[in-house]
Amino acid sequence: MRGQFTGWPEQAMDVLWQLQGEPTHATRERYRADRERLVRQPMIALLNEVADADPRYEDFSVWHYRTDSWWWQHQGAVIRLGRKIEIGLRFSLDGLRIQGAWWYPDPGQVDMFRKAVASEGSGPELSAILEDVRKKGYDISGDVMKRPPRGYPTDHAHAELLRHRSLIAARPLGCEQWLHTPEAADRVLSAAADLDALLMWLVRHVKRAA
Repeated sequence: MRGQFTGWPEQAMDVLWQLQGEPTHATRERYRADRERLVRQPMIALLNEVADADPRYEDFSVWHYRTDSWWWQHQGAVIRLGRKIEIGLRFSLDGLRIQGAWWYPDPGQVDMFRKAVASEGSGPELSAILEDVRKKGYDISGDVMKRPPRGYPTDHAHAELLRHRSLIAARPLGCEQWLHTPEAADRVLSAAADLDALLMWLVRHVKRAA
């Protein structure tokens, strides 16, 4: 749908600026229609184009505003690739941000992750993937225990990864002029390619628990 997504209009930034701080209910209602048209609808068009480029990205949601001011100031969206495994996008005055995440795991998923990390094949594979993702400018984070879990030696080769109960790779894509052009879709697809090996590793090894 290259003809449908044209980027976020520059006026989108003006709308988000008016919603900074703690906007009153009256202010929110004054800008609701403009925010929908200039901020949220372009995100929907963007994700439709991304899904057209790669059918794996067809399962997406674009958030509404909710009641907290933060949700009015940040337009979020997710692309679901597996159970609790997704690409997240966020548009705000800071520009566009992307992350690949496995988080809020189902019962049993953490154990599956740890077994894969401890494996002689999949553990080194994940470590190499994360090193490559770091080199591309992504910050690696997650819910991390203070020490390796019980049942694993404290000097395990992948002790740091074993401490994770979630795994997130994120970076800002920027706030340059391309945000207001169709090039934004290409930037998202390029970043999704950066995250692909990590997310597919997670899809293979951290399946929904029985």
